[in-house]
Amino acid sequence: MWGRGFLRRAKFAQLSSPSPSSSSLRSLLSAASAAPPNLLYSQNQRGRWFGCSTANMAPVRDPNTLSNYDAWRTRHTTANLKIDFTGKCLRGSVILELESQTDKASKEIILDSSYVTVNSIKLNSAPSSWETKARTEPNGSPVHVAVPEGAAKGEVVKVEIELATTDKCTALQWLTPAQTSNKAAPFMFSQCQAIHARSLFPCQDTPDVKSTYDFNITSPYVVVASGVPVPDETKDLGEEKLYKFQQKVPIPSYLFALSSGDIASAPVGKRSCVCTGPKELKASQWELEGDMDKFLEAAEKIVFPYRWGEYNVLVLPPSFPYGGMENPIFTFATPTIISGDKQNIDVIAHELAHSWSGNLVTSCSWEHFWLNEGWTMYLERRILASIHGGDAHFDFSAIRGWKALEEAVKEYGEDHEFTKLCISHKGIDPDDAFSTVPYEKGFHFVWCLDRLVGRANFDKFIPYYFGKWSNKSLDSYEFKDTFLEFFSAPEYSDLKDKIASIDWEGRFHSTGLPPKPEFDTSLADVCYELAEKWKSKDFTPSPSDVSSWTGNQVLVFLNAVQDFEEPLTVEQSQALGKAYGLSESKNAELKAAYYHIAMRSKDASAYQGVADLLGEVGRMKFVRPLFRSLNKVDRELALKTFEKNREFYHPICRQMVEKDLGVSEAANPS
Repeated sequence: MWGRGFLRRAKFAQLSSPSPSSSSLRSLLSAASAAPPNLLYSQNQRGRWFGCSTANMAPVRDPNTLSNYDAWRTRHTTANLKIDFTGKCLRGSVILELESQTDKASKEIILDSSYVTVNSIKLNSAPSSWETKARTEPNGSPVHVAVPEGAAKGEVVKVEIELATTDKCTALQWLTPAQTSNKAAPFMFSQCQAIHARSLFPCQDTPDVKSTYDFNITSPYVVVASGVPVPDETKDLGEEKLYKFQQKVPIPSYLFALSSGDIASAPVGKRSCVCTGPKELKASQWELEGDMDKFLEAAEKIVFPYRWGEYNVLVLPPSFPYGGMENPIFTFATPTIISGDKQNIDVIAHELAHSWSGNLVTSCSWEHFWLNEGWTMYLERRILASIHGGDAHFDFSAIRGWKALEEAVKEYGEDHEFTKLCISHKGIDPDDAFSTVPYEKGFHFVWCLDRLVGRANFDKFIPYYFGKWSNKSLDSYEFKDTFLEFFSAPEYSDLKDKIASIDWEGRFHSTGLPPKPEFDTSLADVCYELAEKWKSKDFTPSPSDVSSWTGNQVLVFLNAVQDFEEPLTVEQSQALGKAYGLSESKNAELKAAYYHIAMRSKDASAYQGVADLLGEVGRMKFVRPLFRSLNKVDRELALKTFEKNREFYHPICRQMVEKDLGVSEAANPS
């Protein structure tokens, strides 16, 4: 995600029942036409306990859930939901199968919920006593379900909840036909990360709990879900169809995903399809075809064989707030990756890497989010280096990431809590703490360990780590234990002193930037050389300056210009955009970077272009920084642009921009 991005030993068996090939998808679519360590759960003190016997129970170590998952754990979830485009809601039932973790000590099941209408709840098919408690921010309104007799340890109870989402649901975005490219049908998609699944249905909304899923989804339009399609069980129901999907690999609630609309598909690999609107299908197929198999094969060589069967990509409408969301089977992707030049498909390498890091092995809470994203960035860069031919490409990507990390630390301030690798989330909405930090600072810690023990040794650790924690969740200290356990073997005795030198607490809890490594700058040097020329006001640019470059090299050049102590003049800024075709580019990465330079130069002629771009993309990577910059130079236009596009943005994006512009309740407390 969050914008949404990693050889396996023979002893780790593959799934016994591999998922169907992506032909099943085509059949289906065809049929449809510095916090103290104790705050972050050190090895002997992780989490809170509810009022029941704690013998042999795991603690609740996620501060962003109100559920008592120490006493009950969801093992399977069945979603029987109808997508109601007229009412803009999901309605139906969800059945949770929960395993008792105590011997009849717990007399209630507590579930997370947020702005969900609960109509009834049954316990083992019988009406149950239940209550939705008062809302507390940011975690919502817990639903308490009575289990008067409790349940024996290991016993599974079924909780069936009749429900409907509301207009305050933060996980769903509804688009009218007019907001889609071909204007033919409405469109809906979900985004549950971080704690938005609870606004779809009451659940144990924590990455520390994983469940298998059955999806039974009714809609008048094609449905995509984070499971493997079961096309043989698709049923016509008059003007609607029932679509079925299965997810046999246990996943946390934030990976529950649905989308429905006028969706077409095309193959892009042996195990992959791309799905998107009919008008965008050809371009999307061209952009991804030929690379999907390469990405998969490269990732499998680094970690171990892909366990999910299919790997497909759903290219969403422009209001999708992230670069990609690693929903299993179907990565949800921003349309900004379809730029006509294959320059932005690195997002796919990132989301694919999540199939191991994040999806298969998951951080137990958002306080340890770096375990998902830092590892994913590392694996993404290993994949890209493998495909493009060398570590220079690994370092080139890391250089770009370091620039983003520097900007994030500067924005927060180097002593800010949110610049730590492990962030205390007590009383904090995870969306508020979301930034580049867990991605890039996390990456630098993983890369530091790689360099410390040597690539050959680290490559042996990778499958061990992912094998040991497959289908489980862990915290930073369990990762530390796993690393030390692996390298305590006799064959690594020569590394003893190096490993003893690791400052784990410093890495986990220090604010600001981590130590900067020595990068291989061979692919970036030419970018820096051109940037130096732009420091002279007499420099005359030419399209040939960048005609042989990749889009990412142009981006590194633009980032270097952004860092000038003295901004470009208005005349230079305009010459930059014209000579290199930046203001007319279809590549949102390059266009956004150019507009930041133009706004820093106070080039008022570019402001309307910024406003126009903000009405075309909903990806927060671009939207939030552009609004912040526009707000500094033309607040009136920034506010006008936001109001004009308010309904275009996803609820998560909308809430964050309101805070950035100082127009939200959170930004203006009464």
